[in-house]
Formats: sequence, structure tokens, C-alpha cells
Amino acid sequence: MKKTLFLIGIFMAMAVGSTYAQQRYALIDMEYILKRIPAYESANKQLESFSNQWQREVDKEVETVDAMYKKYQADLAFLAGNEKTKRENEIVAKENAIQELRNKYFGPKGELFKKQEELIKPIQDDIYEAVKAVSTESGYTIVVDRASATSIIFASPSIDISDQVLSRLGY
Repeated sequence: MKKTLFLIGIFMAMAVGSTYAQQRYALIDMEYILKRIPAYESANKQLESFSNQWQREVDKEVETVDAMYKKYQADLAFLAGNEKTKRENEIVAKENAIQELRNKYFGPKGELFKKQEELIKPIQDDIYEAVKAVSTESGYTIVVDRASATSIIFASPSIDISDQVLSRLGY
């Protein structure tokens, strides 16, 4: 019985080992690829422009609430209870509005995220399709992005298909 289990274990190890031996691996460097695609640079510039515009709008509102708070501090000694509470509520409401504005522009589903989806995602999808095509044609079973794979210490340049992907994309 022990001998049978041992033999089964050896056959399974050989089967798994031969499966891994047949797999072909390749690397891409996504940063390298993206730097060579003009549309990506253009999209990044547009995103930066939108981001700066929206940040200026938020900063302007922050300046307004800061001015409201400074005026409140200056007038504090002269304010009656109701007027004091009214001003505090106005400041808090303005701060809440600023937070909503930040979320509107920079939140997880904000305008910046939507613009990234609109401008960057099509480029990423094209790269994915090119990687898929090159991998299928060349028989690679796994393609790893060296730019985001922090555990890769060394990889032979011969398995880097970044230039093939760029060529497939027309660059």
C-alpha cells in the first residue's frame, strides 16, 4: 500500500513538473511601453490639466472658508449666542461643501476617475490586446509586467517582449 501511494506521488510530481517545464514565460515593461505611446503622454497632460483646474477650484473654496473663520474669530467677542451659532453652522456647512467638492472631483468615482477611464483605459486595452496577440503567436503561457512585479530580481532581456508589443501597436 505504501509503495503504491509512493508511486502515485512520484507520477503526480512528474506530471506537474512536466507541465511547468512546457510553459513559456515572457516579460513586458509597461512603463517602457507607455512612455513610447504619444497618446498616453497626451492623455496624462489632459488629466493633469483637469486635476489642476479642479484643485484651484477647491483651493478657492478653502480660502473662502478660511476668511469666514478669521472673520468669525475677529468678531467672536461681539457675537451674541444665536449669531455665534449661526456663523459656526455656516463655516461647518462650507467645510462640508468643500469635502463634497473634493469627492466630486477626486473621489473613487469622481470626475478624475471618469476622465482616466475615458482617456487611459482605451490605451491600456489596446496594450492588453497586443500583449495577448504576441503571447498567443509566440506560445507564451504567462506574461509578467516587470514594472509592477517587485519580486523579480533578474530576468533575461531575451524574454522581454515589450518591443514586440510596441511594434504590434504600430510604434
